[in-house]
Amino acid sequence: MEKNKVSTKLLVVTAMIAAIYVVMTTAIAPLAFGPIQLRISEVLVLLAFIDKRYVPGLILGCFIANLFSPFGMMDVFFGTTCTAAALWGITHSKTLFGASLWPVFCNAFIGIELYLLGECPLVFGMFTVALGEFLAVSCLGYAVFRQLMKNPGLMARLKLA
Repeated sequence: MEKNKVSTKLLVVTAMIAAIYVVMTTAIAPLAFGPIQLRISEVLVLLAFIDKRYVPGLILGCFIANLFSPFGMMDVFFGTTCTAAALWGITHSKTLFGASLWPVFCNAFIGIELYLLGECPLVFGMFTVALGEFLAVSCLGYAVFRQLMKNPGLMARLKLA
C-alpha cells in the first residue's frame, strides 16, 4: 500500500512540474523561443539537483512547451534533447553552481537548430541561447535555490523520498 502512495505522489508531482514549466514558458512565449530567448521556466531545472525524481516532469514540461514553438517538431526534438542532457549533468553535479552551468552548455546546441532553420548565424544563436540560460539558471536560479537550500524544512519537503 505504501508503495502505491509514493507512486501516486510522484505521478502528481511529475504532472505539476510539467504543467508549471509549460505555463511559465508559454506565458512569455515571445521571449521563450527564437535566437534571443530567456526562459524563466528553466529555473525549475535546478529542482533536479535537489532530487532526480523531478527529471521526468521537467522533460515532459519542456516537450509540451516546445509543442507551442514556432519552430515546430524540430524544437520539440532539439529542445527536449538539450534539456534531458542538461538534467543528466545536473543530477551528477556536486555543487549548485556547477549544476547551473549544464543548461548553459547543453542548450547552446539549440543554436544549431536556429542555424538550420535559417533564423541566425550558428555562433550567434549558440551564444545568445547560452546567455539566456546563464541569466535564467546560473544567475536567477542559482540565487533562488541557494536561498531555498538554507531552509531545512523546505528542503525536506522538496525531497520526494
